[in-house]
Parts: sequence; C-alpha cells; structure tokens
Amino acid sequence: MVGGVGMAMAAVMAMACQDARAEVGEEAKEAGGPEKSLAATAYWNIPRHGEQYVTGIVGANIGALRLETRVNYEARRAMSAFVGWTFAGGEALTYSATPIVGWVGGDVRGPIGGLEASLAWRKFDYYIEIEYVHDQRERESSYVYAWSELAYRPADWLRLGLAVQRTRAYQSDRDIQRGPFAQVTFKRVTAGVYWFNPASSAQVVVVSMGIAF
Repeated sequence: MVGGVGMAMAAVMAMACQDARAEVGEEAKEAGGPEKSLAATAYWNIPRHGEQYVTGIVGANIGALRLETRVNYEARRAMSAFVGWTFAGGEALTYSATPIVGWVGGDVRGPIGGLEASLAWRKFDYYIEIEYVHDQRERESSYVYAWSELAYRPADWLRLGLAVQRTRAYQSDRDIQRGPFAQVTFKRVTAGVYWFNPASSAQVVVVSMGIAF
C-alpha cells in the first residue's frame, strides 16, 4: 500500500491470507500443480479535511507469478494492472521479494515499476512496497509512492503495528504520514483500521476489509 490506501496488498492480503495460501498450496501439491491464491481488499479512506473515497485491490498468485489490479490507488479515478515474480526463502527468518511492472490509466497515465518485499521472524514482520509512476501527460505528476508496516502478532488472529505512507491520492500538508494500525482475522476474512497523523489536523483513517480464496 503506494497510493492513498494503505498499500497493500501484500501486507494486508499476504499476511491475512497466509492460512488460505497454505491450504491451497497443499491441495496444489497433491494435484501436482503450482500453488494458487486469490485475494480482494477494499479500503475506505477518510481524510479529516477531504473527500472520502474507496480503493479496491485484487491480486492472484500462481506459483511465483504475481498478477494484480488496483482502482483509485495511484490516484482517484485511476486503474492500474501489474505483473511480477516472487522470490522467497528462509527458515527462522523468512523473506519475500516481488519486483513488479505495470501500467496505470485514468487521471494518471503511464508505466509503473516497483517492489513488494517482506521479512518475518517469529511474531514480528516488516513489509514495504514502493513504486515509481511516470505520468506521460504531466511530468510533474510523476511520483514515488511508498507504504510500509512494522507489526507484531500477539495472537494468530491479531496483528498490531505502525504504518508509514507517502501518497498524492489526496491533499495533505505532510509528505510522510505515520500512525498505528490493527488487524483482526477470522478464517479467510481480515478487517483493519489505520490511523495516520493522530492528534493532528491532517488525520486520515483507513478502514480495510479483505477476503482470500
């Protein structure tokens, strides 16, 4: 989560869908095929002094292949699509890195290059997503979007941490926004709340809801 939403997908969806991917992976191994997973997440963005809007993300993993599409993410009234390849490994300390390339159209139009990466150790995990959007229509609109999370899981169903984002999807006097977040997971559904710039006039609340298959 890049864009006005809390980036995402690999952070909210990858962490939220871990159990679902494991189940699908076992089924795929028995069938002799690659691991497959599908997840969709919606984010309700609520700037304190701005217009509310919803961002949508749908992603699929087929083995190491990553496919993803986003709506209202890099900008409002914009749609983007990506393809990437995942490299993962580790035992006590696990890692995952997915270089992605794509295209965005709408209010912002042009090619995108980026990276989604994560580290996990015991009950701690760190996720970062960063992308560069080259706007072919307005050069000054070209921009680096970023989203990262540092989290702790006191229980399998609860994830708490700190999120940081850099976005231009809405107007803000803060180039870098920070704040706490909490996520709860029940079976294949994950809900979360992010609170950026708490106790300031530039507060932004993001409410997320995701499902994995």
